[in-house]
Amino acid sequence: MNDYTDFPALLEERYSEKISFTLIRDDAEEFYESHSLEECYAMGLALYESGNYQVQEAGVFMLGYCAAENDDALLFLRDTVSQHDNWRIQEVLAKAFDSYCRLTGYEQALPVIEDWLDSDCANTRRAVSEGLRIWTSRPYFKENPQVAIHLLSAHKEDSSLYMRKSVGNALRDISKKHPELIAEELRQWELSSSEIRQVHTLAGKFINNR
Repeated sequence: MNDYTDFPALLEERYSEKISFTLIRDDAEEFYESHSLEECYAMGLALYESGNYQVQEAGVFMLGYCAAENDDALLFLRDTVSQHDNWRIQEVLAKAFDSYCRLTGYEQALPVIEDWLDSDCANTRRAVSEGLRIWTSRPYFKENPQVAIHLLSAHKEDSSLYMRKSVGNALRDISKKHPELIAEELRQWELSSSEIRQVHTLAGKFINNR
């Protein structure tokens, strides 16, 4: 895939039928590893303009790789891709955000993680909560599970059902290795709203069955 100009047409043909996220990611990664940052950023934007949503997914993956070194790519993911109405694109946005964090370093990415979690856009917030799952399998959060729990728990009453489910499931994931930390966190919650109770139930699923 070293021919820069033929890449979009190649993907249009390759993706004429539905294929997996993994294969799309592999195509984007192969291109990224063999082209300059400038070429990859331009290609990511070009692919995102396709009428084929799977080609768009390849563009989002590409921009996720670029984002660690290109602020414009990160902003495009946050401000533009988050507005897409296809749920599959939002799944890839979450994966792209994790790529950004991995390439940047999860601890170094904390200011951006917090910025995205504070977004007014539910898809942007969810890209973080969903993209970093399983949080405590990621470097830094593996050694600092309390940080992950704190960041997630701050959204236990999020206005978006989509986000609350992601938060509850992410906390549930953490409870497999750190049941005592999740149990302690959940004991502190005031179950005053249906939103918090929903997240509490999801997060405590494995603890309640112990």
